[in-house]
Amino acid sequence: MRKIMTFILIVVLLSFTVHEAKAQSSPPNIYTDGVVLMDAATGEILYSKNMDTQYPPASTTKIMTALLTLENANLDDVVTVGKNPPLIDGSKIYLFEDEKLTVKDLLYALLLRSANDAALTLAEHISGSSEEFAKLMNKRALELGCSNTNFVNPSGLYDDMHRTTARDLALIMKELIKHEEYIKISTTSMYYIQPTNKSKEKRPLWNENRLIQKSSNYYYEGCEAGKTGYTIQSKHSYVAVASRNGIKLIAVLLHDSNKAYWSDARKLFDYGFENFSKATLYSKGDMVGEYTIKEGLNIPLLAAENFYYLKNKDSTETPKLKINSKDLSKTSFNRGQNILTAEVFYNNKSIGSLNLASGADYAYKAPALALKNSVNSINSMKILAYPVILILLISLLRIRKKVKQKKRDRY
Repeated sequence: MRKIMTFILIVVLLSFTVHEAKAQSSPPNIYTDGVVLMDAATGEILYSKNMDTQYPPASTTKIMTALLTLENANLDDVVTVGKNPPLIDGSKIYLFEDEKLTVKDLLYALLLRSANDAALTLAEHISGSSEEFAKLMNKRALELGCSNTNFVNPSGLYDDMHRTTARDLALIMKELIKHEEYIKISTTSMYYIQPTNKSKEKRPLWNENRLIQKSSNYYYEGCEAGKTGYTIQSKHSYVAVASRNGIKLIAVLLHDSNKAYWSDARKLFDYGFENFSKATLYSKGDMVGEYTIKEGLNIPLLAAENFYYLKNKDSTETPKLKINSKDLSKTSFNRGQNILTAEVFYNNKSIGSLNLASGADYAYKAPALALKNSVNSINSMKILAYPVILILLISLLRIRKKVKQKKRDRY
C-alpha cells in the first residue's frame, strides 16, 4: 500500500512540474489594452497586444520631452521660467515665473515628479513655445520610425489629437536609454532641487516607479528606467526597461483601466527573460552571401558588425536574410567597405537590419568611350568639312574665271 501511495505522489508531483513548465512558456495574460515587449537592442517584438492601436499616452509622453532635452540642451544650462508654466494643470512642482533652475533640475522634476510645469519650461527653453516643441516631437518621432504618433504638448495632458501606440512608445524609449544621464535619473530614489531665486525651500522629489523601489511589493531586480502616466480620459499607462543576463527589454502598457500595470509589467519581463535567450546570428567578418557583378565575378558579402537576436527557447525557426538589391556593377569599392544592407526576419517578422561589407576590392573600368567619341568627332568634322571645301573650291574657280574674262575684254 505504501508503494502505491508513493507512486501516486510521484505522478502528482510530476504533473504539477509539467504544468508549471508549460505555464512559464505561455504568453502572459495581460489586462492592459495596448501592450508591447521589445528587445531594446534590435527592436524585435517578443509580445504584443494591439501594439499599433492609438491611445492617449498621458505622462509617458514625457520620455519624448526628456529625449529632446538631452539632445538639444546642456544639463548645466540655467533656464528662466516663463509666465505659462506656473499656470499649467495637473502634477507639478509649483514653479514661479522668472524662477531660475538648471536643465538638470527640470529633468529630475520631469521624470521623478512627472511635473507638467517642468515639461512646459523645458519645451519653451528649447523651442520657444509648446506648439513649436510639439512639431519637434513629431519630427523626431518620425525619424525614430513612429508611424502612428501625434504629439500636441510636452506633458501628456489630455487632448483628442494627442495619440501614440505601444510600439511607437517603445521605439522612443529604445532611443532614450542610450543616454546614460537618463538611466542615472530614472534609478535615483530621491532628489532635492536646491533653493532658487524664488523658492527658499528645497524641493524633494521621490521616484514613483515601484519596480525600482526596493521596499515596494512590485520591486523588480534589473529594472533601470520607467515612466508612469494617468489622466481620467487616458487611463493608466506605463513604460519600463529591465536588464538581465545581457538582455535588455522594454515593456509598454497603454490604456489600463484596472491599474494592473505594475503586475503586468513584471509578468511581461518574466515572460521575456524566461523564454528568450541571446543568440549570435553573425559575428563581424562572417560571410553572409555573395554579390554577382557579372558572370564569373562574385564579391563575398561579410557581416559588418555583430548581429544578435533573442531566440525563443521553444522555437525551431532560424532567422532569414533578405539582401536589399542594388546595382553595383559600375561602382568601385574596397575590401571592408559597406556596400549593401540586409533585412533580418525571424518568425516572419523583421528584427533589424545588417550592414554588409565587401570581401574583396573591385575597380570599375569604364569602356573606352572617350577615345571612340574623339574618333567619331573627328570623322564627323571631316564629313562636315567636305561640302565647305567643295564650295570654297567652286567659288575660287569662278573668281579666277571672271578675272581671266576681264583680261580678255581689255584686249
